[in-house]
Amino acid sequence: MLRKLFIQNYAIIDEIGIDFSSQLNIITGETGAGKSILMGALSLILGERADSSVLVNTQKKCFIEGSFTVDHKQAVLDFLAANDLDVEEELVLRREIAANGKSRAFINDTPATLQQLKALASLLVDLHQQFDTLELGDADFQREVMDALANNESRLAAYQTIFRQWQTAGKELEALQQQKAAFTKELDYNQFLFDELNELGLKENELEELDNELKLLSNAEGIKTTLTKVGYDLKESEQPVVQLLKQLLNQLHAYASFHPDLSAVIERLQSTQIELQDIADEVDRINDTVNYDEKRIEWINQRLMDGYKLIKKHGVQTTAQLLELQRELENKLRAVLDMDDTIAGKEKETNRLLTEAQTLAEQLSKARHKQAKPLEEKVNTLLAQIGMPNARLKVELKDNTLTLSGKDHIDFLFDANKSNRFEPIRKVASGGELSRLMLCIKSLVAQSIDLPTMIFDEIDTGISGEAAKQVGLIMKGLASNRQIICITHQPQIAGKANAHFFVYKEIKNDAVKTNIRLLNPDERITAIARMLSGEKPTAAAMENAREMMN
Repeated sequence: MLRKLFIQNYAIIDEIGIDFSSQLNIITGETGAGKSILMGALSLILGERADSSVLVNTQKKCFIEGSFTVDHKQAVLDFLAANDLDVEEELVLRREIAANGKSRAFINDTPATLQQLKALASLLVDLHQQFDTLELGDADFQREVMDALANNESRLAAYQTIFRQWQTAGKELEALQQQKAAFTKELDYNQFLFDELNELGLKENELEELDNELKLLSNAEGIKTTLTKVGYDLKESEQPVVQLLKQLLNQLHAYASFHPDLSAVIERLQSTQIELQDIADEVDRINDTVNYDEKRIEWINQRLMDGYKLIKKHGVQTTAQLLELQRELENKLRAVLDMDDTIAGKEKETNRLLTEAQTLAEQLSKARHKQAKPLEEKVNTLLAQIGMPNARLKVELKDNTLTLSGKDHIDFLFDANKSNRFEPIRKVASGGELSRLMLCIKSLVAQSIDLPTMIFDEIDTGISGEAAKQVGLIMKGLASNRQIICITHQPQIAGKANAHFFVYKEIKNDAVKTNIRLLNPDERITAIARMLSGEKPTAAAMENAREMMN
């Protein structure tokens, strides 16, 4: 419930404060007195965008603050908790607009975004302005009405969760299918490249090793000749080196005892002899392994030619890079096969979610259909009550493709003259008819939703007399369970107020300013009488005003 509204430096409002009743609050005043300005200021703390042009006095900022009682409303408490905002007995929404147009929003003195302010305000207030009657022709509004009456909030939330999952799964499936199509397009070429590499069957570093072996085989004769000569000179020549060292050792041994350094020299010569003997044996072994093999050379040349051809083809440098390319091609080919399994799984998931969404959509639809006839009957009864006895509302629900709101295409049809020719509301209803129809529908919806404050800005446009009286009675009935704030020009409605506020202009410091005050019973009688008969009410108008208040 909106307890207090404080406005400072907004348009021609200097500074006003309003303490609202918890029931039916009526705001009246002459045309142009500033009633719409009040609504403009109120809309700012409900999350509407700010305009610096509302600052007439640019020496100080504009300040609008609304104080609400939450009364342990769970949706509000959940919102505050989810957004890390303080939970207090009184909820304060505030907007400040600087002279440069910069706007700031606060919730319980904590800076907030406009989105947060708007989301929280939607849980506290339903603001209906003159142009909002156009909503009646909007499919989303009509669906919201049906869902409110059918208590579909939890069903709709469950459905929308599954619907979004189904849409996401469908997009993922489509992406997989497109990816597979792209892979399949390249499949034959990739398969050819892979088979070419696979048939060659290269091993790690094979081409590099074959290149070294070819160099060896190509120089085998020279290597073998050299190794044979080295082995011959070490062991088998007329004066072999190994044998010569042995003779030198024997000569030195004869004098080893005569000089202390000879033993070391002898030892080193002995080690050299042993090492050279070992080298001679190793040369013989290597010589035995080196053989010229023409067929092997021919095979290596062909192998290298095949390998280097692929290296050049794929623009790589080494065997390792060719093998890496082969593995990549193999992975791509395997991915196509694996993708079939992935696509099959995603199709299964998508179909499951679609079936679940269809089931939940059917539940939503049944609940809406169940409310269609009662809504028609109740609205038509209320329309007769407020001076439209020939008007009829008809709710049409048709099956549609699944959307975020379900499978129903909902259309409110209207017949103003018992012609049995029902047309969409947006095409046939006049402004006054729309206003009264909206009031009837909102009065019914209000019984199904927990909305503590409803604000009507001249919803009574185009009505008078008995119809206006009945509108007042409807509002009075609504106000028994929630706060109603209504701007009106109708004395029949003003007479039903629990609190009657009067908006007026006054001259203050040589400037025209808008102000507001709460009328006492006598002032109310006079104000209502003026609404009936003009600036100087007659005695009959005064008496009529008393009757309206009673």
